[in-house]
Amino acid sequence: MSLIPFRTKRPTGMEPTSLATLADFRHEMNRMFEGFFSRPLPTLPWFDTIEPGQWLPTVDMSENDRQIHVRVELPGIDPQDVDVSVSEDRLVIAGEKKSTAESSGEGWTHRESRYGSFTRAIPLPESVDPANVTARYDKGVLTVELQKSPASTSRRIPVTTAAK
Repeated sequence: MSLIPFRTKRPTGMEPTSLATLADFRHEMNRMFEGFFSRPLPTLPWFDTIEPGQWLPTVDMSENDRQIHVRVELPGIDPQDVDVSVSEDRLVIAGEKKSTAESSGEGWTHRESRYGSFTRAIPLPESVDPANVTARYDKGVLTVELQKSPASTSRRIPVTTAAK
């Protein structure tokens, strides 16, 4: 008879049930990571419309009292393949990326082609004057300057008192 019988029944981590538990844990971890890396950022709802391999240009936007400044990175895109349109509340930038690179040597040729179209619809924080918009393309960067409409600019209203 043992003085401390529970020590003989203490699990060592090597029993068949604990090995099955570790295998189940490993299987669940593998399944979780396969689902996580199969699509870019699957938890964010705005990525649901992006297909694998699709490309969207990055956009930076800033504003001051008179204008809204939008900077879009479009590397490798010909300016003639870019379309910019504006309404009072939305700036739409669409285009197509086409590029082909080829290299060859003795007995081999390597060619890569990249192509695809994109559309970015950017909601504007305030109304703009569609007649007063400029777009400039320089070294792969599109810069769009939108003048705010006179109705949307703020002005200070003086407060008067009633004369007695």
